[in-house]
Amino acid sequence: MLYFNFAMTTSARPKALALYSGGLDSTLAILILLEQKIEVEALSFVHDFGCGKNREHILETAKRFGFSVNFITLEEEFINMVKNPKHGYGKNMNPCIDCRILMLKKAKEYARESGASFFVTGEVLNQRPLSQKRNVLKLIDREAGLEGYVLRPLSALNLEPTIPEKEGLVKRELLFGFEGRSRKPQIALAKKFGLIDYPQPAGGCLLTDPIYSLRFKELLKMNPNPSPRDIKLLGIGRHFRLSQSCKVIVGRNRKENEILERIANEGDFILKASDYPGPTLLIAGTSGEAEWRLAASICARYSDGKNRGPVKVTIYRPKSGEEISKTPVAEYTIETIDYDTIEKLLIAPLPYQKSL
Repeated sequence: MLYFNFAMTTSARPKALALYSGGLDSTLAILILLEQKIEVEALSFVHDFGCGKNREHILETAKRFGFSVNFITLEEEFINMVKNPKHGYGKNMNPCIDCRILMLKKAKEYARESGASFFVTGEVLNQRPLSQKRNVLKLIDREAGLEGYVLRPLSALNLEPTIPEKEGLVKRELLFGFEGRSRKPQIALAKKFGLIDYPQPAGGCLLTDPIYSLRFKELLKMNPNPSPRDIKLLGIGRHFRLSQSCKVIVGRNRKENEILERIANEGDFILKASDYPGPTLLIAGTSGEAEWRLAASICARYSDGKNRGPVKVTIYRPKSGEEISKTPVAEYTIETIDYDTIEKLLIAPLPYQKSL
């Protein structure tokens, strides 16, 4: 395993690379080092499971406090890790330990170009039961090839001194000894720094959500090698499984309807009720007459005409790089799908989908 070589850094002013989510803890970790006149460059990792999507807030915070940010996109490599994490999952589909190792490995690669001397994270000892135990933090650093080079300023006084502390790049007495799940110490420290605008904890990674995790498991069961677009669709609308190779997604509001139309490709079909307001439906995968009729009955159920007898539903085929074709592929005047059938087809409704 290739380890980070401290001796390779020669800058007179120490520089740190920070893993940065934009949340309270990772922001505080950076501000603690900035107060010691240490140059900080932040790396924000972006993937289709939710992290790194508050880009505007991240950039605003960096500009305000005077540090730079680079966004690194993790796609296929991250998906492969999620599908088969060496260290397993948390309560749901969250491979937190492997995720941390992957991000630190990527940061290590980047450090050789940036001239950073060490690495910084906002982790707090014992804040999270899976990935922030003392022995797990050591494991993460070791497997990333960064043993001794990852500084956790919020909990440093409760951890062994790191190499940048031993070498005098960081003043250990100006670090902190936070531990556990309480955020009161962080909130108090944030007030000291004048940090008042930060996202609330939880909700950052979709893989920690039980319903989203069920959808993802179902997708992997049907398709062991999902595309990035398959992943993006998991967080949109209501999902119905018509066959192993065919899924229907129903938009729940105007924004989701627009997303479904925008994300549709030439292999998909779009459905809309012709005479009543209603959602946009996307048929993704392999489909034919049987799937079209079933999808049309689902479309009818979610339209404003669901209690007014048969509903006319039109099916369109998207064209790459163009708006959805207005020439229908098929039209059905059809009854709405019955409750028992739709319940069997529904894949893990999101918590706020109170009814089918």
